[in-house]
Amino acid sequence: MRRSILGLILFLAGSLAALGQTASSGDARQDREARQDRGEARQDMRDTRKDAREVRQDRRDARNDRSDLKADRADLREDIKSGDKKDAAKDRRDLRNDARDLHKDVREAHKDRRAVRRDRRDARADRRDMRADRQAAMRRHR
Repeated sequence: MRRSILGLILFLAGSLAALGQTASSGDARQDREARQDRGEARQDMRDTRKDAREVRQDRRDARNDRSDLKADRADLREDIKSGDKKDAAKDRRDLRNDARDLHKDVREAHKDRRAVRRDRRDARADRRDMRADRQAAMRRHR
């Protein structure tokens, strides 16, 4: 009887020790950090796609502003040739506003391109860190 109780106690102690080694609190913390890192990498990729869309939109706006600028310039020439000062003043205002909008769109496109580069760099760094963490965890478990 004593022998079976002693065997049971030794078995339970060994099981608890093995369980403690496989599921430590540090592993849970590392898993949580890994999930958080993956989430950051995904968010960086979403940011990159969003910024790339904004770059395309800003370029499209700049193209439209260029064509508006050309049309306003042609209208201004026509009004000057015909001697219509009131329409010429209006066209001059439109021309100035379109030039301002074009400059603003080009500036925004440049800013968005920089944001895309920054987000891609961050995503690359996050993937590199995740890979290094995964390799370090594999070395620890060996």
